[in-house]
Amino acid sequence: MKAIILAAGKGVRMRPLTYETPKSLIKIKGKPVIEHIFESLPSDISEVIVVVKHLGDRIKEYLGDEFKGRRVTFVEGSEKGTAYSFLAAKPHLTGEFLVLYGDEFPQSEDVRRCLKQGLSAITFTSHNPKLHGMASLRSDGTIAEIVEKPENFEGKMAVGGIMVLNEKIFNYSPYPNSKGEYYLTSLLNQFIKDHRVMAVPSSNFIGDITTPADLERVEKLI
Repeated sequence: MKAIILAAGKGVRMRPLTYETPKSLIKIKGKPVIEHIFESLPSDISEVIVVVKHLGDRIKEYLGDEFKGRRVTFVEGSEKGTAYSFLAAKPHLTGEFLVLYGDEFPQSEDVRRCLKQGLSAITFTSHNPKLHGMASLRSDGTIAEIVEKPENFEGKMAVGGIMVLNEKIFNYSPYPNSKGEYYLTSLLNQFIKDHRVMAVPSSNFIGDITTPADLERVEKLI
């Protein structure tokens, strides 16, 4: 089975640290974030597609063609947003595959639970909807809609950066939000209308690593 890591972003809110270092190579507990991500993967993940853009050569140099016993394939991402960076990996992905964000700190147990479920996304409780994609659920526990970083939201369930999708997501085209940004959410919302994507509550969600303050928070948590 393959996994894709989206690591193309500029890490604007992590500046000045990301002027010369891509966010996925910022170290926590002495190891880059992307190395922690690789260590969260189960043994049945045989290949990882890494989507790069900002300072991508640094990531390529660090990972090489094989990392932690897995083949690594690099894809050039897009400055238009996560949707287009994700779509760049289309030629390399078939069947079901695992999707991870390069600026989150996934728990191996959460990864395993999503893979066991099939089409799914990890979820967690958020009290600040402006920072996350917020989810509403159907009665059967599947995700009905994801609203990206709303000012207000009735529920408290957010979608994290661990998902199991399949190749049919590439049948959809992204659309921009009100700010002209093309989030992966635009593809997900079309996909979940036609497919049952189960919400899988995180066992111990650590969250994304967005600002320098998050580095200290995550260090304490782990």
